[in-house]
Amino acid sequence: MEQKSAHFRFYAELNDFLQASKKSHEFIYPFQGRPSIKDAIEAIGVPHTEVDLILVNGHSVDFSYLLQDQDNVSVYPVFESLDITPVIHCRPQPLRVTRFILDVHLGTLARYLRLLGFDVWYDNQYDDLQIIRLALQQQRIILTRDVDLLKNKLVTHGYWLRAVNPKQQTKEVINRFDLKNQVQPLTRCMVCNGFIHPVPKAQIIDQLPPKTKIFYHDFYQCQHCQKIYWQGAHFQKMLTLINELGCHIRTK
Repeated sequence: MEQKSAHFRFYAELNDFLQASKKSHEFIYPFQGRPSIKDAIEAIGVPHTEVDLILVNGHSVDFSYLLQDQDNVSVYPVFESLDITPVIHCRPQPLRVTRFILDVHLGTLARYLRLLGFDVWYDNQYDDLQIIRLALQQQRIILTRDVDLLKNKLVTHGYWLRAVNPKQQTKEVINRFDLKNQVQPLTRCMVCNGFIHPVPKAQIIDQLPPKTKIFYHDFYQCQHCQKIYWQGAHFQKMLTLINELGCHIRTK
């Protein structure tokens, strides 16, 4: 089969996925047959979920475009401030409600995002197909460190985390999805993701440790798993953690 080649260049954070020899400059991509532009991009190493605009020979195309010999390809990430309405977006429209589902290696990140009030689904027993199925059913954004997961053709909304440290990952998610104004600390259960609401002391007093019954009067309970919260010794640690995550909460 005849050997062909195309000229590729990836822009901005898409270079995070490339080998050093391909970062931030044009390079030649050899191929055979007529692969789709999506297959070529992912073969180079970039998940399709990270791409929002592809220009081939100066014209915008979608993922179904079939690569041709000597094509000049420019690939761009999701645009935050530049209006690209007149051209073809490769990604679906952003989800109206920001919900996440995390892969099995991101348990700490799940707890941190829940602490800040975000809807985060997580189960360390899920395999990739279960994560993708739930993401589609519940319209959730997949967060992962697994590039191959995001290359699955069924995935519509996903993001590859650059950071490894959970605190840095949390800040990265908030910045990437512009969630600063949506932070609502201490409104969700860190264990199960359910909503937390005030509960009368008398209603849960039989479930409290002896000293807690004496010294504390304001309590909150998860509507889903029934876990009880109060402003005990651990509360100040949670406030400190919220500040370390780049967010703030007012206390009386």
